[in-house]
Amino acid sequence: MLKSKKLIIIGSGETGLIAYEYFQFDSSYEVVAFSVNQDYITETTINNLAIIPFELLEQSYSPTEYEVYIAISSGKLNRNRTNLYKEAKAKGYKCASYISSKAFVWRNVEIGENCFVFENNTLQPFVKIGNNVTLWSGNHIGHNTIIKDNCFISSHCVISGFCEIGENSFLGVNCTIENNVKIAKDNFIGAGALIQKNTEEKSFYQLKQTELSKVDTHKLFKIKEDY
Repeated sequence: MLKSKKLIIIGSGETGLIAYEYFQFDSSYEVVAFSVNQDYITETTINNLAIIPFELLEQSYSPTEYEVYIAISSGKLNRNRTNLYKEAKAKGYKCASYISSKAFVWRNVEIGENCFVFENNTLQPFVKIGNNVTLWSGNHIGHNTIIKDNCFISSHCVISGFCEIGENSFLGVNCTIENNVKIAKDNFIGAGALIQKNTEEKSFYQLKQTELSKVDTHKLFKIKEDY
């Protein structure tokens, strides 16, 4: 793929390394460096690319020539990522978005800055995605749904049509949001949850873990010795 733009990844942890793989090998961006806050620098390079102190980034990489991606996960209901996003914008940087070549994104979908859309996501007509949103792999985003800024949608979530996901919210794996439901800001929707009604701010939904059976696997399968 032709590399027409240059990118610096902000973050050097697991999320940063994942972002590098997708941007470098499935986008028009060439990743040229990593950047983290000075206090967190423990090595000088990653993937043979320099690690630059975020506090000094614009001195070496002008915001007029380079874009950035804030590769931070969902910690503190996305506040960690959001704070760095705001700092990068204050420095004058444009924040790049990644959309997988293996995602289905209808022609009139709107996607903001610093978004990451992994493979096998389906974004139907008239969907609107705000800024600083992560859509991990395999989600269904129904038509006319709005996902507001700073959200994190993990894998295999079903968000039906005409829904609204409020700012900073986190949706856990395999959760389901029914049609016309509004998830308020700062919600945490746990794995496997079913939401059928509008929620209030700061709501927390969590299903119990599957109960441990009193019969262990050796008894269940009549195993008399461990190979």
